[in-house]
Amino acid sequence: MSVDPDVDVHVPAQRRELARTHGGVLAVIALGGGLGALARYGISLWLPTMPGHFPWGTFAINVLGCFLIGVLMVRWGQRPLLRPFLGVGVLGGFTTFSTYAVETRALLAPGEVPVALAYLFGTLAAAMLAVLAGVALTRKVLGDNR
Repeated sequence: MSVDPDVDVHVPAQRRELARTHGGVLAVIALGGGLGALARYGISLWLPTMPGHFPWGTFAINVLGCFLIGVLMVRWGQRPLLRPFLGVGVLGGFTTFSTYAVETRALLAPGEVPVALAYLFGTLAAAMLAVLAGVALTRKVLGDNR
């Protein structure tokens, strides 16, 4: 497995160099990912998905996560460890587009196809709009006219 064409993790010296130069980033991503996954788990307990019904919990998680990604890209886009912690870690662990795919597939049963299609396209539309809303709202609050 190689991380970069110039880095071979099988060579101990290169593995140490990788850990020394990227260890902090990997640590904050791991910590953030754990925190994001715990938050997602809590919401999934609060809004459980019932078979054959619209998965409101996963929908809310993904839309909220996308909104926060929009906020993050404007507000904390230049911080070297904060952005990987929040973006890749917390929000990467929080959002769950793999669950979205599994739930869509499960809804593709006879009689449930309209719900599956509403979930499939509704999530994509809402997620994209949420990112745009997060960016626009953050810029407005900060007075950033870009």
